[in-house]
Amino acid sequence: MLNFIVKRSLGLLPTLLIVAVLVFLFVHLLPGDPARLAAGPEADDATVALVRADLGLDQPLPQQFLHFFVRIAHGDFGVSMRSKRPVVTEIGERFMPTLLLTLTSMVWAVVFGMAIGIVSAVWRNRWPDRIGMALAVSGISFPAFALGMALMELFSVHLGWLPVVSDGSWRSYVLPSITLGAAVAAVMARFTRASFVEVLNEDFVRTARAKGVAEQWVVIKHCLRNAMIPVVTMMGLQFGFLLGGSIVVEVVFNWPGLGRLLVDSVSMRDYPVIQAEVLLFSLEFIVINLIVDVLYAVINPTIRFR
Repeated sequence: MLNFIVKRSLGLLPTLLIVAVLVFLFVHLLPGDPARLAAGPEADDATVALVRADLGLDQPLPQQFLHFFVRIAHGDFGVSMRSKRPVVTEIGERFMPTLLLTLTSMVWAVVFGMAIGIVSAVWRNRWPDRIGMALAVSGISFPAFALGMALMELFSVHLGWLPVVSDGSWRSYVLPSITLGAAVAAVMARFTRASFVEVLNEDFVRTARAKGVAEQWVVIKHCLRNAMIPVVTMMGLQFGFLLGGSIVVEVVFNWPGLGRLLVDSVSMRDYPVIQAEVLLFSLEFIVINLIVDVLYAVINPTIRFR
């Protein structure tokens, strides 16, 4: 298993390098002059030139990339153009709210999504299946920003049960997590149903039933593990999408997380923060894919020998 993890980890390094190059190029293609924004609308050309030199934006692009790559290799992501604070500090303060929101959303989405998918597969083409798939299609089809505003209007404005914006309590996580996890729960339900329907038609399931094994043990003991590989794949991908896709939800609920920070940084052309955040999101996807590969090997040990 250790050799398997090491080989997979080394294979991810070229991906990180390519992502770093693309992030640097895409950020510098953004319209607008960050030196002008940092200097202020009333600054003259001489002041803007001084700010541009201070930010290192007057250097040729290859030289800027070389400095950028050397800094990130040493763990230095620079200083925010907007707040003049280290980028690591800016991201560190916003990371935990986003991570906790993502974990909360993922937990309930996986539990409810898998439960709906299993029930729909066991009672397929009957009323539990139709109700479950109708809910899944609704969850996928409804835009996150529209769902968030509808929930906010109902539970915060009219009923007054939950806060509109974060107040630091567990009640603040309810509406954003439901908004963020609705689409994930719907996807998990559909994938779980498809995977279970395929497994339920296998010979070993029919053999277990012929031996008189109770239906709940057939589902839990024989079907669950064999149906988990595609479900784990989707679970890992959806967790990565939640981390990167929390931007809309954080803006709607004014959540103090990485998504809100990224939106503010793009509007201010804060290059160091944008680069660091996109690299962080990319690294999260890569690490999640590695974890998914390891889980493959745990669920099905023959995978690690292929």
